[in-house]
Amino acid sequence: MSAVETPQLPPERSEHERELAERELEALDAYSRTVAGVAEQLAPSVANLRVTQVTRRGRMPVGAGSGVVLTPDGYILTSAHVLAGRSRAGRASFTDGREFPFTIVGRDALSDLAVVRSEGRDLQPATLGDAERLRVGQLVVAIGNPHGFAGSVTAGVVSALGRSLPARSGAATRIIDNVIQTDAALNPGNSGGALVNGLAEVVGVNTAVAGIGLGLAVPINAATRSIVGALMSDGRVRRAYLGIAGGPRPLPPRARADLGRTAAVEVVEVVPGSPADEAGLRPEDLIVSLDGHALDDVTDVQRLMGAELIGRQVEAVVIRGERTLRLGIVPAELEDGPNR
Repeated sequence: MSAVETPQLPPERSEHERELAERELEALDAYSRTVAGVAEQLAPSVANLRVTQVTRRGRMPVGAGSGVVLTPDGYILTSAHVLAGRSRAGRASFTDGREFPFTIVGRDALSDLAVVRSEGRDLQPATLGDAERLRVGQLVVAIGNPHGFAGSVTAGVVSALGRSLPARSGAATRIIDNVIQTDAALNPGNSGGALVNGLAEVVGVNTAVAGIGLGLAVPINAATRSIVGALMSDGRVRRAYLGIAGGPRPLPPRARADLGRTAAVEVVEVVPGSPADEAGLRPEDLIVSLDGHALDDVTDVQRLMGAELIGRQVEAVVIRGERTLRLGIVPAELEDGPNR
């Protein structure tokens, strides 16, 4: 009886499998090198922020998170909710063991961004990128500093773009647009830390956990750069205010034909004494455009409410019943109160 021979793979298939295995190892090695390189470059620029508040028992910790160094002379970007409460100060720790007191320069709950300034004057700033260039599936690295002297690093991909996140300040509410969703896990204390692309550029500020294995980040783009600049120079963000509550509404057939549009913003409520009230806006009015910009949803109104509109008359094209009206509105400055 002859011995049973062990089956052998065809030589060409075995060679092919070896090539695939080598390519997978090379890809994994390249991925690891990218993540490790990004972490090494950004770690010195990410601070642990311990927020404190003066009480009868002395200065007590009231919150903690991470922050990203903006300038060598101590400006640090973080999430507004990390600094929630009445506190105005705290301590910033870095991976090299240094620790400095900081004070809050400004915070904007409606964008969930804030800026603090530490007493360190030779910090290593991070490079800010542009989230508008991100693509779904692109490698990103979430870097935080939850413990002070040892950074936290998780890697993943951009799983969705264009998400929306509601934000609130007092009675004012607003939608944060173009939020980045990633499967790079956000560990406790990573809020306010950096979401970084493969070039070690900060493209987002980690803000929230969206579910198991998913995190959200406020994007770094032209709008958020403007907010950060306002916080650094003025300590606050100025926004215009109309004084309406509304929602999307399809246009009537006749208006669609006349205007070449399909939707508008329906006024549900007008705040007494507000700019909208003084301009003559009424509930059930349909706002088609404002200052020459077409409106399909309330978020379109929000995007227009920048500081440049405060005190400047703008034209609102309104459909009221069968009539098309043109109303002049002078937006006021938003305080803690209604959101539009």
